[in-house]
Amino acid sequence: MTHVAIIGGGPGGYEAALVAARLGAEVTVIERDGLGGSAVLTDVVPSKTLIATSDVLTEVSGAGELGIELPSHVGADLERVNNRVLLLATAQSEDIAARLETSGVRYLCGTARLTSPSDIVVEGKDGETQTVTADAVLVATGAHPRVLETAQPDGERILTWEQVYALTEIPEHMIVVGSGVTGAEFASAYNGLGARVTLVSSRDRVLPGEDADAADTIEDVFKRRGMTVMGHSRMESVERVGDTVRVTLTDGQVVEGSHCLLALGSIPNTVGLGLEELGVHTDDGGFVKVDRVSRTSVPGVYAAGDCTGVLMLASVAAQQGRIAMSHLLGVAVHPLDLKQVSSNIFTSPEIATVGLSQKAIAEQGLQADVAMLPLATNPRAKMQGVHDGFVKLFARRGTGTVIGGVVVGPRASELIHAISVAVSATLTVDQVANAFTVYPSMSGSVAEAARRIDQS
Repeated sequence: MTHVAIIGGGPGGYEAALVAARLGAEVTVIERDGLGGSAVLTDVVPSKTLIATSDVLTEVSGAGELGIELPSHVGADLERVNNRVLLLATAQSEDIAARLETSGVRYLCGTARLTSPSDIVVEGKDGETQTVTADAVLVATGAHPRVLETAQPDGERILTWEQVYALTEIPEHMIVVGSGVTGAEFASAYNGLGARVTLVSSRDRVLPGEDADAADTIEDVFKRRGMTVMGHSRMESVERVGDTVRVTLTDGQVVEGSHCLLALGSIPNTVGLGLEELGVHTDDGGFVKVDRVSRTSVPGVYAAGDCTGVLMLASVAAQQGRIAMSHLLGVAVHPLDLKQVSSNIFTSPEIATVGLSQKAIAEQGLQADVAMLPLATNPRAKMQGVHDGFVKLFARRGTGTVIGGVVVGPRASELIHAISVAVSATLTVDQVANAFTVYPSMSGSVAEAARRIDQS
């Protein structure tokens, strides 16, 4: 029986453990903070639970258009919201633990260090150590929030995204530094919860790495809902002054607020693992280098998830972990294909993407047809009072094969699936256009976009 040791109990680790156990391996998972990792305990599950509450308030704010009369003020009790956030995270972690136990996976709580490709020293909470010897190792240790010497969180007024759930009251004025995915999501969430929000972006627009039309839509919505968006504004330092925070920009401007959320990116949890001593190659940022089947430069050592920096999504981490175990245990495996990954940004409205982006299509010199339909023209959207958003579809010219798409709108994370299936199954716009959709429905815009390309 092959013994697999997995360092890290997040999506990359626990999904790999389930696959390895199902394929007959003996599996040990080593996790220092709790099963589910940061994705479940401090990142994805908590943030999306908070956002769910914010989304309800955002929807309620537009109820008057639908003829619904509400009290003059509808708000959230942040202490109750955050208690629910943490309870759901704990419950999800417990569900994962139960599933691993049922699958026969051994769980060790402690901090791991590789002393050889097959030996791992585990230090428990009590300081005692033990050595785990395995035939292969998967490193799935995740990442943590990046901070700067000039911007140190205190857990009260200056916060990382892992610390916001200790807040008991809606911030009077939340300054969010960083306009990437995390910054945009939290800025949107606190804006929806009723806080005054200033978003500090060092780039020319919010979400600079995303589809330009989508980013422009989100920034327009942010500003229309009262958010202050400061473009081309790089943070120099953040300091606390009593019950306020002071954010100083490199151009000398000073922004004052009640709280500051640092969304400055992530640092991989690879320091102290013994990877360098083993000869495992990492890049300049400390991310583990892997191939498309999750192998590192050292035979028998695999890596998955945010510690690889491949694409920092829980779904990608899980897939990397599954692929690693299938490859290790001799099962036919499809290497990771990033062109088929669907992702979502949980702003309000959401942004969902799959396949090739419009920018990638242009950079690769591909000939593609594009159709973009505003959701405001969709009958279901009109009924629900939805004004912002669109469906955009990309198809290879000549063959009509769907190669990518973007959806901006409420629950875009659900609507993108139809396009994701089309991309993964190499469907043509003709096939997508001729599949029945419900009338009226948001998904009708996907079929209509395909129809526009098919008839062009």
